[in-house]
Amino acid sequence: MLKKSLGLAVFALGSLSGCAYMTGEHYSKQTINAVNQSEENLTNRIEELDSNLDKQTDYIASLESEIINLSNEVEVLKQRQHAYFNSVRKAQSNSNSATVTSNITVTDLAEPQTRPGMVTLGSLENVGIDIVKTDFTARVDTGATTSSINAVDLQEFERNGQKWVKFHISDETAPEDRKWVEAPIIKHVKIRQSSTNSLERRPVVELWIKIGSIHEKAQFTLADRTQMDYPILLGREFIQDVAYVDVSREFIESQAPKKNSK
Repeated sequence: MLKKSLGLAVFALGSLSGCAYMTGEHYSKQTINAVNQSEENLTNRIEELDSNLDKQTDYIASLESEIINLSNEVEVLKQRQHAYFNSVRKAQSNSNSATVTSNITVTDLAEPQTRPGMVTLGSLENVGIDIVKTDFTARVDTGATTSSINAVDLQEFERNGQKWVKFHISDETAPEDRKWVEAPIIKHVKIRQSSTNSLERRPVVELWIKIGSIHEKAQFTLADRTQMDYPILLGREFIQDVAYVDVSREFIESQAPKKNSK
């Protein structure tokens, strides 16, 4: 009888331990499922934030494009105003009557405010790139915010843990005679292509340049300017601290290229 009672007790204990094991395994599966669900929710949230960030970046790029367009319109208005005041001055100087007084007071609002050390640039200037010791014709445009280079054959790479890029400056030089320009990447920007109206990610580099007596660092977006007449564009961010621009003249601070077919 005692042996029978002991057998029943052992069986009962085995059954209870089996139930405990099954219950623990069940809770473990629930915990793993909950963790997996949390990870999935977190991943979805991150993807949603990335999507919102891309939309905001695109919106900012579109605003920058609108600002550039407005700046171009303002520059055209300034040029027209300058031409008008010049015509008024010419009319006054050609007046043959000394007794006639004019009620027109001429104030050239388009005349820039100069500061010590600043120079005058024309609408076109010869720009030397230090790293390749080569000169290129640049369009000087106060209507553009940033400066850009018509860069082709772009190749991004790493040097000492930093991102670099090498490229050719596309101009009338034969492709086989072009020199590689290498520079660290300052940042990337998204620019809108006028032909496709789509955004394209482009690197920005900093280069030492020389224009006559000017020797300064300038940041350039490596853009596709194949549709433009000149390989380099100098914008306001570079111009505003070193010079003002006389759009009616060319090659004021630098010498014109010997052969300029543009």
